[in-house]
Amino acid sequence: MGERQRNRVRVEASQRRIRTYLGGELVAETTSPLLVWEKPYYPVYYFPIADVRSELLTQTGETRRSPSRGEATLFTVATADAKAEGAAYRHIDSPVEQLRDYIAFDWDAMGSWFEEDEEVYVHARDPYTRVDVLQSSRHIEVVVDGVKVADSKSPRLLFETGLPVRYYLSKTDVRMDLLEPTDLHTKCPYKGTASYYDVVIEGNRHENVVWGYPFAAEESQRVAGLVSFYNEKLDIYVDGELETKPKTMFS
Repeated sequence: MGERQRNRVRVEASQRRIRTYLGGELVAETTSPLLVWEKPYYPVYYFPIADVRSELLTQTGETRRSPSRGEATLFTVATADAKAEGAAYRHIDSPVEQLRDYIAFDWDAMGSWFEEDEEVYVHARDPYTRVDVLQSSRHIEVVVDGVKVADSKSPRLLFETGLPVRYYLSKTDVRMDLLEPTDLHTKCPYKGTASYYDVVIEGNRHENVVWGYPFAAEESQRVAGLVSFYNEKLDIYVDGELETKPKTMFS
């Protein structure tokens, strides 16, 4: 079970097999990682020292300090075909004793990450984050600048821990003539890669307020090919009632 440390760092043991690669070469592999919530939103994988290929790591001579985890020694990771400067770190004298014999890696600096044999994108997966997709008969209407852009009585509702419900609609229930694809793409470890659209009403452009997952991750496959609208930015009516705009990081 996780513990709430006096310095507010949450640490939890896991039995998931975690691997990270750089330049196609295995750098670390463990079946006993720690999940460490350095930030409250999602955890970071920490590897036991014995499960890291130490011959690929070289100290940079630099350190990085965290108010909660203490000073971290930085290491460069170098494989035959790639190098990541300062990409590994160890809190040797951390006030959180559990971390002292573990090494972590900056996610984006590494080439790829795996839980068991499934690749993980964007950041480590939080075991307490759920994604549930439910078929619904609620009446969903989306209005932009006084124009009804979407009208559906068979939406799929996506419930994701920590976020407001998202209404995913069939494109046949959406005025796709008012949507223009953009170059924006984002990745989610639970849903996959999203493509975005602007809504354009008589020359008034609302940028990247609609998105969809052409090829969704396994737990979110029921929304593949559908589109959703930012509750935070647009007027959405649920069974005839205007929904209060939620306050989130996307507001």
